[in-house]
Amino acid sequence: MTAPMTHVIGVDLGGTKTAAGVVAPSGEVLMSETIPTLNRAGGEAILDATAGLIAGLVERAADAGMSVSSVGIGSAGVIDASSGVVVSATDAIHGWAGTELISGLCSRLSLPAAAVRAVNDVHAHALGEAWLGAAAGSSSSLMVAFGTGVGGSFVLAGTPVLGHRFVGGHVGHFASPYASFGGSPLSCVCGGSGHVEAIASGPALYEAYLRCGGSAVDAADTRGVFALAATEAPDCGAAFDGGAAFDGGAAAGSADSRAAALRAIEIGAAAAGQAVGGLINVLDPETVVISGGLADAGELWWEPMDTALREELLAPLVAIPVLRATLGNTAAIVGAAKLVLKPQNSSLSSP
Repeated sequence: MTAPMTHVIGVDLGGTKTAAGVVAPSGEVLMSETIPTLNRAGGEAILDATAGLIAGLVERAADAGMSVSSVGIGSAGVIDASSGVVVSATDAIHGWAGTELISGLCSRLSLPAAAVRAVNDVHAHALGEAWLGAAAGSSSSLMVAFGTGVGGSFVLAGTPVLGHRFVGGHVGHFASPYASFGGSPLSCVCGGSGHVEAIASGPALYEAYLRCGGSAVDAADTRGVFALAATEAPDCGAAFDGGAAFDGGAAAGSADSRAAALRAIEIGAAAAGQAVGGLINVLDPETVVISGGLADAGELWWEPMDTALREELLAPLVAIPVLRATLGNTAAIVGAAKLVLKPQNSSLSSP
């Protein structure tokens, strides 16, 4: 008799929203739900809400005749993958550091500890892209995401390299020669200065726009910077907002602001490309995947990023494939599910 197909739940727990899905062994997300992350209510409240989200999906899966064996989680913060504790986190989620992520969910859902695994959300994202996305079939892949922050993951033989203290992947926090102004290094959100994230993230790009003489009246945020730049380069593609299209002609702005927008994008993209190129020289991955809102912003960002990246590479690496991520919002759900997708002898019942 053929054993029943085992499904799992993948969870993408971020600073603003938490998404989860029932995932088949093939990696197909069969059903999903999203809730706001209670990022000001503390760790226990977030665990309560996440457990409710998971329980609801288990029930929906059961109603559809599917058994669910385990739960994989990609979470914001530095996650101790062995104990399931949040080692550290930014203030994007208040009270998240120190939260017992795995044991807290297990107790709420009456699950054995072996049924739940957790890693940082960027590692989950990279694992999804390595399994079924842009890097599918690669023996090793480097994924770097440029959005609200800068993060990354190196996936080797199907496993993300987490590091001895689980801090691996913080690729936004090494020095960049672009991250300075007026002879002083730019402050970074980590408390350091002169780091890649301080010049190559979405918010940093907006700050660069203001430093270059752009007006907040003409562009109120990073998306506005891309809209302004599009009036100078109308074929640049989608605005910075996860790939959402925009009407470039709607933001005329002043000539100074438009020039500042172009310059800020050029600086941020060059910093991003140089950083990724340096990482490639160190890691020599088979495939490189670029993700995040800036990667979806069109050729106006991609072209200078790719040019700077190629200029940084050692000679044997010049032909390395550098690809845009393909799984979109499901990448971390799929990657989190991959953590626990293996044959199981038992299934979870709906609490």
